[in-house]
Amino acid sequence: MHLLPKFDFYEPDSMAEACKVLAETKTEGKIIAGGTDIMVNMKKGLLSPKYLVSLAKIPGVSSIEPITGGIVIGPNLIVAKLIEFDLMRKKFNLLSKAASVLGSPLIRNRATIGGNIVTARPAADLPPPLMAMGARVVLMRKGKERELPLDDFFVGPGQTKIKPTEILVKIIVDDPPPFTGWDYVKLMHRNALEIAIVAVAVRITLDSPDGIIKDARVILSAVAAKAIHAVSAEKILIGEKPTAKLFARAASLASTDCTPITDIRGGAEYRCAMVETLTNRALSAALLQIKSK
Repeated sequence: MHLLPKFDFYEPDSMAEACKVLAETKTEGKIIAGGTDIMVNMKKGLLSPKYLVSLAKIPGVSSIEPITGGIVIGPNLIVAKLIEFDLMRKKFNLLSKAASVLGSPLIRNRATIGGNIVTARPAADLPPPLMAMGARVVLMRKGKERELPLDDFFVGPGQTKIKPTEILVKIIVDDPPPFTGWDYVKLMHRNALEIAIVAVAVRITLDSPDGIIKDARVILSAVAAKAIHAVSAEKILIGEKPTAKLFARAASLASTDCTPITDIRGGAEYRCAMVETLTNRALSAALLQIKSK
């Protein structure tokens, strides 16, 4: 570990001011939220920004606000709050479940939802459930704002479509439709401080309590350069009656949609096999959730 490089620290009290500072510092400025990634990378000598811009004093960036048909989550919201808030545990429990297995309690009480998104780690815990929920992000830069589906946000490891002078200012999640179930399953060696070997988030929506699947999302994590849709699995699920046989077939197809690498945490063949197992398990749990409502 190195000593931290020298930098100037800004703590603006409005998003407009933060955008102005970032525009003026151009590529030499970085946003700091929880600091669990950027500070480590600075100590390792991987990053040396001349300016750090904190969002901590900006109103609303650390809150969850209900809106008509959904919620807006501030980028500076601490991950632990996703577990604590009743609204999240009752209505958006897919995200709460993923948050509960993100790192250690210490990390969960420092890391932010925005940071977990913009760092774009292929095995990050929050993007898969957010993608399964159809989340959108709002990006702001001086004088401009744009909205982007999270599906389109990630490019590759550590790479997103956010521009150097843009700030992630909101995450928007719509209310789940009626007869919707979901689940997040993460395979890891230990119960804390562990990066996923494989993780799967699913969401299925039926047209009636005992009807056919009208919408399906199967998101795979840690088995490609970014979190991906298991497109083959999603296609075979839609329009069909949910059965154990259908789920087994979808899970098998999901294992062919991924392109994992072999590393110290697991081999490519093992990861593909686990995608099949976890997808089947998650689909079954999602259906059980619908039936138990």
